[in-house]
Amino acid sequence: MTKTSGGRGRLKRVLIIFSVVVGVLVAAVGGGFAWLWTGADVNTVGKEPFTNRLAVPPLAESTVEKDGTRVFDLRMQAGEKEFKSGRKTPTWGFNGDYLGPTLRAERGEKVKVRIANGLDEASTVHWHGMHLPAAMDGGPHQMVGPGGKWAPRWKIDQPASTLWYHPHPHGQTEQHVQRGLAGMFLLDDEKSAALDLPDAYGVNDVPVIVQDVTFDGAKFDHGHDFLRNTGFLGDRTMVNGTLNPYQEVGDELVRLRLLNASTARVYDFGFSDDRDFALIGTDGGLLEKPAAMDRVQLSPGERAEIVVRMKPGEKTVLRSFPQDNYGGAWQTRFSGGADSFDVLELRAKQSLRDSPELPVQLGELEVPDGSESAKERFFGLKMSGINERPMDMDRIDEVVTRGTTETWTVRNDDGMPHNFHVHDVQFRVLEVNGEQPPPELRGAKDTVFVPGATTVKLAMRFDGPADPDTPYMYHCHLLSHEDGGMMGQFVVVEKGQKAGKPTGSGGAHDHH
Repeated sequence: MTKTSGGRGRLKRVLIIFSVVVGVLVAAVGGGFAWLWTGADVNTVGKEPFTNRLAVPPLAESTVEKDGTRVFDLRMQAGEKEFKSGRKTPTWGFNGDYLGPTLRAERGEKVKVRIANGLDEASTVHWHGMHLPAAMDGGPHQMVGPGGKWAPRWKIDQPASTLWYHPHPHGQTEQHVQRGLAGMFLLDDEKSAALDLPDAYGVNDVPVIVQDVTFDGAKFDHGHDFLRNTGFLGDRTMVNGTLNPYQEVGDELVRLRLLNASTARVYDFGFSDDRDFALIGTDGGLLEKPAAMDRVQLSPGERAEIVVRMKPGEKTVLRSFPQDNYGGAWQTRFSGGADSFDVLELRAKQSLRDSPELPVQLGELEVPDGSESAKERFFGLKMSGINERPMDMDRIDEVVTRGTTETWTVRNDDGMPHNFHVHDVQFRVLEVNGEQPPPELRGAKDTVFVPGATTVKLAMRFDGPADPDTPYMYHCHLLSHEDGGMMGQFVVVEKGQKAGKPTGSGGAHDHH
């Protein structure tokens, strides 16, 4: 045999071995990917025993000062809670071990909230959805140091609505919210009080604070899984800090105030038997009239008030269904769009109190329709920042004139899901991808889901007060995106006034 034929034989063997190795690697990678793909979705449907009565956050106590100001006290503190019997989970909460009390005030009232930070790190308290002066907003410029105090005060000047409060420290918001710092802030007004709506707190008017969690033994696991670029996605849900929750219903109609307090997960809420419910309110208050539907999608930070009708003795489960509007199969699979959760069981008593029919007319929208917009602005959302700029605490990005209406166009320039939250204002969604928004986006909103390849147009009015030195925020409310720099700042100024220099950036201060 010649040398060349022997060389050819060796080459052939090497090529065969090489192709086998490559084939094995391709199969391994393919198999690994298939395993990742099939293991990426979470499904708790039919697996929740619903053994725990739903905890309802207590209504916060308050006192009234001589000038009529309603005063609340909130203390941020560390603690531990047994979500599962016998297992103590380290937590944070307001006035307790986990979450916080429900604050409640009326339109026209002056309020003051005395905040004490009992934690060993600085944090803030932001009033999500509230119209108030920038210095009282609780954004990253109003940090409260360990042992520090802060007492923001403002006048409630907006319609009855379901708002909430949570920390907003720059770069740390996801972690602080996950540990348990969140609560509801309900606003009432004369118009809504005069309507025949379910309004017995915790009985037929129930706060439903939904969070996804993963436990590592007794502790919370806050890790971001491989390929999960939306942020933390938990493997189960809880409501008001209750695992496997059920709510006993004693009335024909029950009102659920849904709050997505998760840090990255989007839910598409409906019921296990696909029954219709009435959507009566969005982030900023009541709709003009009830809207019948069987699904309502909420991204992090969004709220919806729904009313569901029950029959004596029946059960139904509030469920989150798979979604297909994430911008593609990859994002749907790895950003939670394919997931299903059984969230809360409603159990009707054997005899139910009669409920009046829902009113045909509910509220009047106090958000502009865009016809009087004095200015248009554009915001491109990307992981790298908004309009290609990551957040900078010392830079004012936009300057808005007090008393004007503006139209903001927000476009998702990434493939992955984002949303958009604007501090201080409620807005009207004018268009989604050039078309009229669906009924669930026709109310007053402060947060809107902007999935991949989506453009939304929003109209909002800035009624002040002017403060050229203290900015409000706009940002993606998927909290790890916000922490990573998907945030910008705007100030409200008087006509012709220029922006100042942001104060209070960087370190925490001790406000008294």
